[in-house]
Amino acid sequence: MRETNMFKLKTTLGTNNICGPNLIRIRHEKGLSQRQLAKNLQIAGYDVDHHFIRRIENGERFVTDMELVALAKVLQVEITDLIDPTIPVAVQKDSL
Repeated sequence: MRETNMFKLKTTLGTNNICGPNLIRIRHEKGLSQRQLAKNLQIAGYDVDHHFIRRIENGERFVTDMELVALAKVLQVEITDLIDPTIPVAVQKDSL
């Protein structure tokens, strides 16, 4: 069997995204629970639930560019408000 090498991007903290901490902060500033934010995303046409929000905020979930756009639109913020460029990213090499 042939060995395949894959690279995974994670922060140096081991999280899968760099927007979780800012998502928490912005959501709290707007007085929204995870369920309320998920409901607002659903009303806007995005099929998500509160687990989607929780996993992003906990750094368990990778976030696509389309998801960043959706979050920014629903929260009425700029995409750059969600991204924290100060969180260092490290490339980890995994083999399958």
